[in-house]
Amino acid sequence: MNHTKGGLVIFTANSHPSSRELGKRIAERLGVEIGKVQVYQEDNRETRVQIQESVRGKDVFVIQTVSKDVNTTIMEMLITVKQCKMRKRGSIVTKLIASMMCKAGLTHLITMDLHQKEIQGFFTIPVDNLRASPFLLQYIQEEIPDYRNAVIVAKSPASAKRAQSFAERLRLGIAPNHLTTSPLSSSNFTGSQYTTASNTKPYSSPTKLSTT
Repeated sequence: MNHTKGGLVIFTANSHPSSRELGKRIAERLGVEIGKVQVYQEDNRETRVQIQESVRGKDVFVIQTVSKDVNTTIMEMLITVKQCKMRKRGSIVTKLIASMMCKAGLTHLITMDLHQKEIQGFFTIPVDNLRASPFLLQYIQEEIPDYRNAVIVAKSPASAKRAQSFAERLRLGIAPNHLTTSPLSSSNFTGSQYTTASNTKPYSSPTKLSTT
């Protein structure tokens, strides 16, 4: 095998302890350090991979067995490979899923409330992103008599923009949560919470209208 001048790096994921042990032994035999990579899952079980060293110009080898949790181990491998190949590492999983869906044969996609409208650009097929907000706003105004005695809560920084939109259209205050999560355990967090009550009068015991 012809190696590049940049050398090589070996990564292992979380499929099985024996996989990591095999990776370490191969690295020792070749006289190189095992690659620095962090593989973990969010609270919603979405797989995340963080490559913690430069792989530019290097031959990259990913050692991964297929354990009983086949779906997870395959996604760990695919995301690791995609991370190594892309210079800009934002939205890696989304781009990978979009590519897989298109190659699987989809010809048109209808979605509901994408977190970011830019996601539509990851697909090579037509995408219609429907919005539920008009119906939700109508429901709040018609079915919740005291909705004006409420505050919109953004459960995460990612939802702050959408929460702000809801608050402005309903003329309510907004209470975003600013959370800093640890990659190793996204359930552990530190941070602060603040509330702004612009466009509203002082009120007591407000109802929380949560947006994700």
